[in-house]
Amino acid sequence: MELVLLTAAGVGGATVIGAVIGFIFKKLSHRFSDIVLSFAAGVMLAAAVLGLILPSVEYGGKYGLITTVAGIFAGALCLNLADKLVPHLHRFTGSESEDHHNANLSKVMLFVLAIAIHNLPEGIAAGVGFGSGDTNQALLIAGGIALQNIPEGMVIIGPMLAAGVKPSKTFIIAMLTGVVEVVGTMAGYFAVSISSAILPFALAFAGGTMLYVISDEMIPETHAHGSQRGATYALLAGFCVMLISDILLG
Repeated sequence: MELVLLTAAGVGGATVIGAVIGFIFKKLSHRFSDIVLSFAAGVMLAAAVLGLILPSVEYGGKYGLITTVAGIFAGALCLNLADKLVPHLHRFTGSESEDHHNANLSKVMLFVLAIAIHNLPEGIAAGVGFGSGDTNQALLIAGGIALQNIPEGMVIIGPMLAAGVKPSKTFIIAMLTGVVEVVGTMAGYFAVSISSAILPFALAFAGGTMLYVISDEMIPETHAHGSQRGATYALLAGFCVMLISDILLG
């Protein structure tokens, strides 16, 4: 339990670390942001496949493949439904609101809500990983999510400051988005611990949510500003880093 708590704090704290960096470098170029986010996307992709989806097939037994496929689509559809039911600004840059100076508090809250919508299942993914009992894989998943949270924390600072939010309040909001992941981590861990029967589906569900975020938001965002070639190689680099880590830990 202590390791789970420490990891949950680390996953959530990574967003805060990114926020601190965001305050230091308030105006990040699109190219830099795209490269960093693409690397994070590659890390998350490897974590989803190696740490969640493949173990789901292994734990599923006779019907493992069917359970895994069902879980992946269930996770993706869940986030898709959340996106439709809750109107929000773009998660990373707030690009749907170009007039930052006229942005009001409601728009800022929508922006924060968008982050929370996707941070919760990411936290659940980390918790489910620990619930599987495979500590190495769980740490791999949590590490991948934490690496992704650092650049996310970096790029959310600028839009909030540009919207007129005070620096102190901006930092608090960034911390709260990290707290959401801590809550998700504990929820995922306890859910799987209570009933191991749901483990294969839960692993695939968590993997599906991560694949949805990567495909629906991260890749399109990193290919929208003319840096798609560099972004592609950054994604491959992130994937390979996690692949190598998985082999070394295994």
